[in-house]
Amino acid sequence: QVQVVESGGGLVQPGGSLRLSCAASARLFSINAMGWHRQAPGKQRELVARITSGGSTNYGDSVKGRFTISRDNAKNMVYLQMNSLKVEDTAVYYCYADVPGGRSWGQGTQVTVSS
Repeated sequence: QVQVVESGGGLVQPGGSLRLSCAASARLFSINAMGWHRQAPGKQRELVARITSGGSTNYGDSVKGRFTISRDNAKNMVYLQMNSLKVEDTAVYYCYADVPGGRSWGQGTQVTVSS
């Protein structure tokens, strides 16, 4: 079972940027897809971004044009660059990895957008 660990969350002002990182315990070529979901207080967990082993990406509607997911196969890392952050982006961000045996989730990292 692959393990994933997130880092990079924190407090940022509206309009600012943050980059989240997700480290995988397995080589990325053995993982079907990785991505990020987020969950704000009182809301359901929602898709933020996803990247497949082939490099295809898709994004949640609320982050399109502002967030970019990328990966570094040599480092077994996936990144989420978040620009033009809004107060409504405040949430716990969870990284996941899809392997043939199922989906593994990280513990989450808090992102707070506030002035």
